[in-house]
Amino acid sequence: MRNILMLLAISSLLSCADKNENGQEFNIHGTWQLLSATTIENGKSQTTDYSGKLKMIKMFNNTHFAFLKHSLNAKDTSSFDAGGGTFILKGDDYTEHLEYYKNKDWEGKTFKFKLAIHKDTLIQKGIEKVEKAGVDRIIIEKYIKVK
Repeated sequence: MRNILMLLAISSLLSCADKNENGQEFNIHGTWQLLSATTIENGKSQTTDYSGKLKMIKMFNNTHFAFLKHSLNAKDTSSFDAGGGTFILKGDDYTEHLEYYKNKDWEGKTFKFKLAIHKDTLIQKGIEKVEKAGVDRIIIEKYIKVK
């Protein structure tokens, strides 16, 4: 019985860990705080700094992700954002299936990204395309692991 429990515990830990072609292990399990987000749309680049007035975290368990964003200004309720769904991680290929979001045009969409992890920093890069919402852009998000 103890062996079965140990096997289940190990497989649970490994289910969020994968390796890229260089053997680098990706363990995204846990909570990550967004440091910056860059969007590139119609040839224009815009970077948002999340170390000041905005705060966002992204959480991963074995099968799901969720994100929460808000302003640190108590009077600003317009910047609240949240969503989540399932994901698949194979090497550095990360695919999100957004199941929950305030804008229903985004729900049910699948987004493909590349991940890179350097020590306690996670970089997520890919394309967000939602025709109904008029969105077609590259995003680059930089997170730091919350300890």
